[in-house]
Amino acid sequence: MAVTKTNEPAVNNMNYKDALQDKIFKIIAQAANELNVESYVIGGFVRDLILKRDHKKDIDIVAVGSGIELALKVSELIPNKPKVQVFKNYGTAMLRYHDMDIEFVGARKESYNHDSRNPIVENGTLEDDQNRRDFTINALALSLNESTFGELVDPFNGLADMENKTIKTPLDPDITYSDDPLRMMRAIRFASQLNFEIEAESLASITKNKDRINIISGERIVDELNKILMSDVPSVGFLLLYQTGLLDIILPELTALNQVEEIEGHTHKNNFYHTLEVVDNICPNTDDVWLRWSALLHDIGKAPTKRYNKKQGWTFHGHEFLGGKMAKKIFERLHMPLNQKLKFVQKMVMMSSRPIVLAQDIVTDSAVRRLVFDAGEDVENLMTLCEADITTKNPNKFKKYHNNFKIVREKIVEVEERDKVRVFQPPISGEEIMELFNLKPSREIGVLKEAVKEAILEGEIPNEYQAAYDFVLMKAEKMGLKKVAK
Repeated sequence: MAVTKTNEPAVNNMNYKDALQDKIFKIIAQAANELNVESYVIGGFVRDLILKRDHKKDIDIVAVGSGIELALKVSELIPNKPKVQVFKNYGTAMLRYHDMDIEFVGARKESYNHDSRNPIVENGTLEDDQNRRDFTINALALSLNESTFGELVDPFNGLADMENKTIKTPLDPDITYSDDPLRMMRAIRFASQLNFEIEAESLASITKNKDRINIISGERIVDELNKILMSDVPSVGFLLLYQTGLLDIILPELTALNQVEEIEGHTHKNNFYHTLEVVDNICPNTDDVWLRWSALLHDIGKAPTKRYNKKQGWTFHGHEFLGGKMAKKIFERLHMPLNQKLKFVQKMVMMSSRPIVLAQDIVTDSAVRRLVFDAGEDVENLMTLCEADITTKNPNKFKKYHNNFKIVREKIVEVEERDKVRVFQPPISGEEIMELFNLKPSREIGVLKEAVKEAILEGEIPNEYQAAYDFVLMKAEKMGLKKVAK
């Protein structure tokens, strides 16, 4: 097909032919030529190439013909003949070349039924294939054909949209978003990742079509939420989700926090905007998506536990415990992993106030021991979360809280080095207690083990065998148990 020329903006000051110097593009071009089909590299690779982002891991190739045949021919031309994964139902194929995953698809046009995002597919032209793309910045293609190698095909002025930092659909946004409602999440995700703005008509269309998100699976939604959370400033994406009404459908537990009440002149802070600030705060300090989820969910228990009384003002008693239970319901509803990832998030939510309380009071060894014992290997993550939770705009309070957290961190190191409670194991085992007092498995053994643990955490005895042994003998005597003579 003819290559569409555009008035290329300043963002496009590169030689695309030079950008396609990797040997794989020459091999694809040769294979396409032998099969007498047109081939193009399209989509995210081209977008990120122009934006100077990492672009070498995933490559999409469109063939005006059979993408599967092109993939098989490419494999033949590569010396080690990499295995081609064929997905006949989708008309696609994939192979791995060095560290790149390369997917091949035949150019196609699509139509949709109202109750499904799975398209009805027909063979088509490159223009048809570009029409079905979600955004103009993802419809850019680079020719791999001999006569036009490296030339850009940009029918929707995607380069201009990149220059203007705009997310825009190639066709009517109502059709684009209604056909595949996941594109609404993708638009917001790209806005968050790239720091682009969604075109006004397109943004209004997302609001109009928001209820269509209900046909999308939880797994797909979470994949986009994770990518928003992993952007540099996730609040950009979450504010767009809120503005368009999508967040109220996907995570109503979060939007419930966007309520500020006043009684007798007393108000409480807006916990929704506070939460987004905490998420932004934590991002420079962790790339762990589950710790970022913990920040997102750490206050969700506050809406249902909010109470007012004249003595204390606004309270949120037990919001951490309830928040942990609510986190599980969210994970179940969105089909998120119900394994150690959930347990980690629940632990972070349920313990999210503990270090904050410590940082406000005199830091005692016993309080720190209990914190480290309960948090275990996750104590550093918990401290990172709690430091991100400091959103006060009062510079004196901000400095004071951070200084106090520094003291807590130092105390954690000191107590852990001395008492080894992070991976706590009782110095004296249940089996030895049974042997000492000639006991069978019984309640008394649990009572004695718990007493040893409490004595260590309270600092009554060191975390050492002899001290624990002597303590057990003393405690057992009070319980009327006699040591067996040997």
